[in-house]
Amino acid sequence: MVKSILLIHTGGTISMQVHADTGAVVPAENNPLILEGEKLKQFANIIEIEAFNLPSPHITPKEMLKLKQIIEQYMREQTIDGVVITHGTDTLEETAYFLDLTLNTSIPVVITGAMRSSNEIGSDGLYNLVSAIKVACSDEARDKGVLVVLNDEIHTAENVTKTHASNVSTFQSPQYGPIGFISKSIVHFHHTPLHRTVLPIDGISKRVGLFKVYAGMEPDLLAASIELGYSGIVLEGLGQGNVPPSLTPIIDEILKKEIPIVIVSRCFNGIAQDVYGYLGGGKGLKDLGVMFANGLNGQKARLALLVALHNTDPRDAMSKIFSV
Repeated sequence: MVKSILLIHTGGTISMQVHADTGAVVPAENNPLILEGEKLKQFANIIEIEAFNLPSPHITPKEMLKLKQIIEQYMREQTIDGVVITHGTDTLEETAYFLDLTLNTSIPVVITGAMRSSNEIGSDGLYNLVSAIKVACSDEARDKGVLVVLNDEIHTAENVTKTHASNVSTFQSPQYGPIGFISKSIVHFHHTPLHRTVLPIDGISKRVGLFKVYAGMEPDLLAASIELGYSGIVLEGLGQGNVPPSLTPIIDEILKKEIPIVIVSRCFNGIAQDVYGYLGGGKGLKDLGVMFANGLNGQKARLALLVALHNTDPRDAMSKIFSV
């Protein structure tokens, strides 16, 4: 049976072209992927829309929420077997994880992009799009949450991250690896996610700040974020989740105002844990009330905290994602 796939375009390098005069990669006047519609019909019945046409650094949680709402609307109004989203790679992992956290569906939702624009030699856009459609059509892709497909690999939204500024194999899942691959006509899964948390969200009104901790970090940045009205903070801590002692008093002060703080490790591998008992160590931070994001990177922990804060019971939502 031919599957019906909702294909949503959002912009990004996959829909851009190299300008003939300047050599700069810029948005094309007409999305070149839409012109490939006839080629895609051999793989599925494609329902194609353009949600917006933005470079991915322009995308905010409000656009992510719009994508969620578009998908839910189409699922209500007609039968679709899967969803594919084309997206710029800079923030692709964040949109993927936001949707993974907030979309309550069993159908495959697959996000893809490209590292080379449509008119560059070796362009990977159309190939990645076809791979994503194949995955979205696979019955094995159901109930696995939002997936990211590029360069013949299938990754979970929770674990994948962009690791190289320009290489086509940039998307990797540190520690975990891909959960499957695409080879010609074969879509093969060799791993399956053990769990998934889905939280409801209807709007975006709060702000969460993200700070990379560094040696000798001054506390005034954290203090300023609270004065500016931020509703939560994520810290990319040192090692297993530690901070310079200079930050401990302001962290305590922020927590006493019932503003949540989540800590992750700034390391590429490993997770933040409450191990060290010295001033600024993870054990003392946990005792103060700091939450630990087990395995999430900073940008995803920020989105998780943002979504949790918009729930009717934020503390309960946080306990489902973080170690509290």
